[in-house]
Amino acid sequence: MVGLGPRRQPSRKGSMADVPDDLLEQIKYLENIFTVDQAKLKEVTNHFVKELEKGNVKGGSIPMNPTWVMDFPDGYETGTFLALDMGGTNLRVCEIILLEEKGEFDIIQSKYRMPEELKRGESEELWEYIADCIQQFIEYHHEVDDLEKLDKIPLGFTFSFPATQNYIDNGILQRWTKGFDISGVEGKDVAPLFEAALAKRKLPIRLSALINDTTGTLIASAYTDDTMRIGCIFGTGCNAAYMENCGSVPKIASYNLPPDMPIAINCEYGAFDNEHVVLPRTSYDIVIDNDSPRPGQQAFEKMIAGLYLGELFRLVLVDLHDNKSCKVFQGQDISKLRKAYTLDSSFLSMIEEDPFENLSETGDLFHRELGIKTNKPELELCRRLAELIGTRAARLSACGVAAICKKKNIETCHVGADGSVFNKYPHFKARGAVALREILDWKKGEKDPISILAAEDGSGVGAALIAALTIKRVKAGNLAGIRNVEGMV
Repeated sequence: MVGLGPRRQPSRKGSMADVPDDLLEQIKYLENIFTVDQAKLKEVTNHFVKELEKGNVKGGSIPMNPTWVMDFPDGYETGTFLALDMGGTNLRVCEIILLEEKGEFDIIQSKYRMPEELKRGESEELWEYIADCIQQFIEYHHEVDDLEKLDKIPLGFTFSFPATQNYIDNGILQRWTKGFDISGVEGKDVAPLFEAALAKRKLPIRLSALINDTTGTLIASAYTDDTMRIGCIFGTGCNAAYMENCGSVPKIASYNLPPDMPIAINCEYGAFDNEHVVLPRTSYDIVIDNDSPRPGQQAFEKMIAGLYLGELFRLVLVDLHDNKSCKVFQGQDISKLRKAYTLDSSFLSMIEEDPFENLSETGDLFHRELGIKTNKPELELCRRLAELIGTRAARLSACGVAAICKKKNIETCHVGADGSVFNKYPHFKARGAVALREILDWKKGEKDPISILAAEDGSGVGAALIAALTIKRVKAGNLAGIRNVEGMV
């Protein structure tokens, strides 16, 4: 048998040979506005470092919230804990048993859909619904007639929205994100609102820690990997958390904490560059911002988070249909495509995962979901547009990680990442790794000294661990950032 040499890597880009000149021109234009080169990545990262530092002082658009999580786990934490995970799409209730063996745990959990009407409803309705879900969970898994007979279980509440924490067991909501817009909650402490709903049902729970999913990701990942230094979320929203020294956070100087004492910082860096100094926004990004519930906020998040990738894709296609000479989808009813947020990031994922040269799965997708019949050149344009939007998101996401590493002089570490975009979007990890290499100027051929890896369960196990760490340090006499000391033990 004659050897044919090594096989070429399979190409998934299709062929542009049959694409007419007017569509090719539009593709080149889109490549121009959505491509972020190495120089721009470095410019964004350098500005990012300055904004992180500004946030630790008090000022700038990145909040840099102290979390009052004051140590990494050692793997020997034990006990039974509840974890409540309130994210953008689902509500998750977990019971976690931290076992005697180092780094080992058991978990049972249930998911509940977060109804869309609650996201823009009344405050009381939200907390009542959450308490109902917890009650269902306890009654199902414990089979007790009288909940009051159960010992109080410590709970870690993963509240994945920007919140100021003067204590680990409170959280003042700064602003809603992820499509939530419930009046009367911003500027208030969510802990009493949540606790009131629990008390109304006489549930045997004490709130030990209110955390952000990103902080949970950092702690849960460090539980099984002691080289973890940063936790990230790339999902409906985006964020990062890392361990800082108290002496490097001037805004908590009044607490007179030892300068070398660690404290986890929840960056909330979805708000990076709200001033629009450095991010390469397109006209489509500006439309997304202007039409959002919070114009002028979450500038970085709106360019890289899963909530917005499908909408960005949709806006481009509607613009190409209505306003450009190429006129895609001519003669087609695009009324479904005109509906805002009708596409999410999974739509782009399916396009990028289409393995066929003729992009037949993409064609089926457009017909099934939008009632649009596409020709081959239109499919090629859609494929390239999905790649451009997905690649830009991955490359920009690397800037936040690189900025924390530069700020802390971290030369080698693991970064734990979670979220639907990181875990499910095709090539997101690889594209982000390439960008990190470009920003930090690593030598060719050497192994990446900083690797972004799939994280442990931050919003479940991480929340339980933080509840355990909080109780542990209260018993040791470290009461910094604890509101309800008596209720902890």
